[in-house]
Amino acid sequence: MKLSEIDATLREIRVSPVKTLGQNFLHDRNLAQWIVARAELTPDDFVVEVGPGLGALTEFLLASNARVLAIEKDARLAEFLRGRFPTGRLEVLRADALEFDVRTLWTQPSVKFIGNLPYNISSQLLLRFTHYPSPISLWLCMLQKEMARRLSAAPRTADYGALTLLVQLHYRVEFLRSVPASVFLPQPEVDSAFVKITPRDVAELPYCVPELFTKLVRRGFSQRRKQLQKLLRDEITDWSSAAAACGCAAKARAEELSLPQWIALTNFVDPERDAAPHGDSSKQFAVVDAEDRVVGQAPRGTVHGDNLLHRAVHILIFNAAGDLFLQKRSRLKDRHPCVWDSSAAGHVDAVEDYDETATRELREELGITAELDRVVKLPASERTGHEFIWLYRGQHDGPFRLSRGEIEHAEFFSQRLVSAWLQARPGDFAPGFAECWKAFTAAGAGPSAGG
Repeated sequence: MKLSEIDATLREIRVSPVKTLGQNFLHDRNLAQWIVARAELTPDDFVVEVGPGLGALTEFLLASNARVLAIEKDARLAEFLRGRFPTGRLEVLRADALEFDVRTLWTQPSVKFIGNLPYNISSQLLLRFTHYPSPISLWLCMLQKEMARRLSAAPRTADYGALTLLVQLHYRVEFLRSVPASVFLPQPEVDSAFVKITPRDVAELPYCVPELFTKLVRRGFSQRRKQLQKLLRDEITDWSSAAAACGCAAKARAEELSLPQWIALTNFVDPERDAAPHGDSSKQFAVVDAEDRVVGQAPRGTVHGDNLLHRAVHILIFNAAGDLFLQKRSRLKDRHPCVWDSSAAGHVDAVEDYDETATRELREELGITAELDRVVKLPASERTGHEFIWLYRGQHDGPFRLSRGEIEHAEFFSQRLVSAWLQARPGDFAPGFAECWKAFTAAGAGPSAGG
């Protein structure tokens, strides 16, 4: 829309821009087109647009033939967008984006995020939509210029801070261009800027526990000019060793440490920093025949290398609401790293039976005990990794003590979401879990009415 059209439209629908909602309407069509072009959209993409306003970006998003979910808090603007763009490829959700359940986006094969974010809640929105692991593969955001600089800042600069590190731990941030206030109606008091955010490759940086990383970073920047050895003395008693481990000066301040150094510091503090997967290649597994009868035993490496038939268990843990606890496998795993899997799973050792293994795996991986029921037995196949699998289910609401050598991340998801997610993105899951979930649902064990 041109400037005169925006002014007339706002009068017609009786909308007076609300400062608290960050309502500044983009009227530069060339800029809007440039922004959308950066997304390289295809008809297979599902775009989440936050703060669509009068549809300056929405128009070009729909022109790309992508499907668009526009989240608009103002009811009048939401109704206007539905009338302006009467197409089945647009869903206008009248809602507060801060309350949107990002996990529902796992049911879409390819998700991209575009938004002219309200200045007063931009950091909250970004942290919500970039919460790791995220179903979104690309973020293109118009932000207050100061915020854009903070997100893309380098160490030893005034803009470098806790927010920089919390976002850059999992994502790369690129400052694309500045945007003058004159392209908006009404004009904001400050200039804006455009940033591009993309996920990091998991092999790019060492793993660290995100919760501990966040705690240390926030405390380290709580008094910016104070030395870290004083701010972190409750967490680190031997600061000299910690400084040596992360390669920083003894009197370093928070802004002097790079992202890899903050990761190294986190791993120095983490008592499980030396954790490794339980997959010892010399561990003895029970080897079975086509009828699942034990015929001998062999080391783990031999069993997998020669595709020998063997045994495994998978355990599905549900909470009281019927949601399923899924784990994201560690990047250290030699098979299927960084994909989603059953709540817990593992091989049957030469000296164990299925039930004993299930109890052990639950304790080792999740740090819990629970009453387990057998659900169904899966035959050995290529999809199960040549494993006969007994599938168990149990109930537990947490808390869990995750094995960091085994699990990158874990959380509860509704059963319906899991089924839709598996259909939309089968590559996100370990093949063994996909077979177990298929058998679980076929057995009438789920999804439940409440799941």
